[in-house]
Amino acid sequence: MSIKVRIPKGDAARAGKAIWGLPRDPVLRAALIVFLVLAVSFTVLFSYYYVKYDRIIERRFRTPVFSNSAKIYALPRTLRDGEKIEAKEIAADLRRAGYSDAGHGDKDSQSPLGTFRLVNDGIEVTPGSESYHSPEAARIEIQDGVVEKITTKGNELSAYELEPQLVTALFDAEQRSKRQVVKYGEIPPKMVQAVLAIEDRRFFEHSGVNFIRFGGAVVADITRRMGITHQKFDQGGSTLTMQLSRGFFLNPEDKTVKRKLTEMLIAEEMEQKFSKQQIFEFYANWVPLGQRGSFSISGFAEASKAYFNKDLKDLTLPEAALLAGLIQRPSYLSPYRHPERALDRRNVVLEAMVETHAITREECEKAKATPLKLAPPNVEASDAPYFVDMVRESLIGKFNEGDLNDQSYRIYTTLDPELQKAAAQSVEMGIKLVDEQIKKLRTKKVKVAKKFETTVEPGPQAQVALVALDPHTGAVLALVGGRDYGWSQLNHANAKRPTGSIFKPFVYAAAMNTALDGSQTVITPASTVTDEPSSFAYGDQIYEPRNYKEEYHGDVTLRYALAMSLNNATVKVAEEVGYDKVADLARSAGIVSVKPTPAMALGSYEASPLDMAGAYTSFANNGLRLSPILLRSVRNAKGDVLANFSTDQRQVLDPRIAYVMTNMMEGVINNGLGYTAVRLRGFDAPAAGKTGSSHDGWFAGYTSNLLCIVWVGYDDYSDLRLTGALTAGPIWAEFMKKAQALPDYGDMREFTQPSGVVDVQLDKATNRLATQNCTDDYVSAFVAGTEPRDTCDMQAGVRGFFSRLFNGNEKVLPPPPPPGQPNGQDPNNGQDPQKKKGIFGKIAGIFKDDKGTAPVSKPADNGQTAPH
Repeated sequence: MSIKVRIPKGDAARAGKAIWGLPRDPVLRAALIVFLVLAVSFTVLFSYYYVKYDRIIERRFRTPVFSNSAKIYALPRTLRDGEKIEAKEIAADLRRAGYSDAGHGDKDSQSPLGTFRLVNDGIEVTPGSESYHSPEAARIEIQDGVVEKITTKGNELSAYELEPQLVTALFDAEQRSKRQVVKYGEIPPKMVQAVLAIEDRRFFEHSGVNFIRFGGAVVADITRRMGITHQKFDQGGSTLTMQLSRGFFLNPEDKTVKRKLTEMLIAEEMEQKFSKQQIFEFYANWVPLGQRGSFSISGFAEASKAYFNKDLKDLTLPEAALLAGLIQRPSYLSPYRHPERALDRRNVVLEAMVETHAITREECEKAKATPLKLAPPNVEASDAPYFVDMVRESLIGKFNEGDLNDQSYRIYTTLDPELQKAAAQSVEMGIKLVDEQIKKLRTKKVKVAKKFETTVEPGPQAQVALVALDPHTGAVLALVGGRDYGWSQLNHANAKRPTGSIFKPFVYAAAMNTALDGSQTVITPASTVTDEPSSFAYGDQIYEPRNYKEEYHGDVTLRYALAMSLNNATVKVAEEVGYDKVADLARSAGIVSVKPTPAMALGSYEASPLDMAGAYTSFANNGLRLSPILLRSVRNAKGDVLANFSTDQRQVLDPRIAYVMTNMMEGVINNGLGYTAVRLRGFDAPAAGKTGSSHDGWFAGYTSNLLCIVWVGYDDYSDLRLTGALTAGPIWAEFMKKAQALPDYGDMREFTQPSGVVDVQLDKATNRLATQNCTDDYVSAFVAGTEPRDTCDMQAGVRGFFSRLFNGNEKVLPPPPPPGQPNGQDPNNGQDPQKKKGIFGKIAGIFKDDKGTAPVSKPADNGQTAPH
């Protein structure tokens, strides 16, 4: 007998049996389906973004992470016999230049640039295969802090050039950022420890995202916003890898959840592709650390130079802690603008390093007690940004910019770092004096109601430029193109401006040329000209120049007219010589804008300070005009020469004329309008120069080994209302004093007098040859054969010694041999400056009676013009 049991179909459903693996319960089934859809979607999306960013990362790191850059080097420092210096200073200099210490490390770790070794009596220097110099070792013996002997290959040298110092890397023109790329092994441990202590303590443990810290940061941020806690700084949850991901691939301004998740994804991928050391190296070279001038500072190595003027490896513990502290908010914590904030943040980092056991409590307290010791904030002093801009512009015309940077070319320039520092400091000091004078001019008393109130009228800010070069090579040694590069990158050293009275020497040089060019009328420094209100016709125009304060001096010698910068007298000299001759001379000296008009004589046409520096080499370099140069050599990364550079030369003046003009311009500084600006400010070396005023202030001058041009004015061409002697002159004098204190420029000698020039003692009262009966005299230089012949004892029915000009009968000696004769005496020795009362009497004392009228108060030079 069989028994049949029927089981209802609904029992299976009620028992929870699944159909196709899905639960019969509709809620569970829906939940599972949603979960599966979300899981698949997440997997697809994750895979998509993972692959997407994997490719992006691959592309980003396929080429060098940080682009190479060309390096710009300064003029090599020259050591000389007898120079005061210690061997350790030389070693530090070489170390900054990239040399390694041969006494430390193995042979494979030695720098290809060169090595040095400190020895008992000095230092041994061995340039390497990539050095700027040939690889010949030298031994510098030093005794009691003085260079006693320099030898190479057994030969004794009087001087030795060290390796040129790095000025800066050639910046990215678009990003205007600077960085020095370093390897992980070149980062000092204290720098690594400081960064990890304050930014990412578990860096070497996590896989890119520190979820514990991230969660803590979220909670801390919420409680802070709710007012439950009060933290001085936000607690960041981003690891170093996440920060790097954000900086390399994302927009830091995007604060969305999507960006944060993407940042975490990229960080995890980077951790899989690179070692921790590589990631830290990327971070150390990328991290933004503030601004210097108009450039952003990227990476610890560049920041070390910007803030401390040190190599990264030489940082102290408190300095490393300061840089680590800046990571959080570089602008807010800037040690220049906010030193108290920077100091507090540095101390927070030091405390964090104690917590991570990177340093001891004792080391922390010692470091916290250390004050901030920053490099001078004057970016012009160390980076020479205007100079570097000009170097870059010069190179782009000759080389492909991509090749310059990608192949890490080495660019060797003419810049002298010490002289650049002196220039920047002098400009910084001098422009403050200018600002004070401008403020006084703009300060007015205004009647408000029944009382007067003092107000300062608004107006533009004065700008400045300084160019210093070697007058015998044309090498630009220092250049400042403005008062603040961060505020304005306009390079005023290269900007065209009316030259004012610093043009006048070219008028007088053309006049002196009459001694040699066969002119029927020979003009000398003792020739006289009438200084009085005059009108000059040129074409269909009438030109009526005016002297400063409408003061006129009657009959004066040309030497006096130049020293006191007399406008009417100068235009008369130009008219007598011929406007064409003056213009031709000026154009041959490099002042190409001039036209043969009366206004030309007073500097109405434009030239840049750099142009005028080149033009003045015609006087300072025996008549040989040199084009200013900024580059010496361009070489590839291995040191092979790609191009060398030299100056263009042109003989503009006979050496005799150049010396006579130098002698006349010595009178400007010793007894003319340059006296207060130069001599009263303590610069006492032999020097020649000329003040200049138009709407701007100028000062042009030189010594036997240095030429400098200074300009001060407004960008909008408005009138400065101050003379060059009051604005540019003090800057020039301060710069020259600082230069004189440097070993390379301290030997400022008397100017070398060429053969064919004679010094003559002239009586002040008559401007004739002085005798024992005429003891009140002065010395003036003349082209041999054009000097005065009559003595002061003779009676003459003419005004002064000469009539207005020579009669052309003097016999000029033949041209001299090449210059290089023994030095001549100071043409202004033996003066008696006490003959007149007051400072203006002292200034004009040498010219007491070389004019027909009594001296009046000292005029300032002014290139004022008044064409009709």
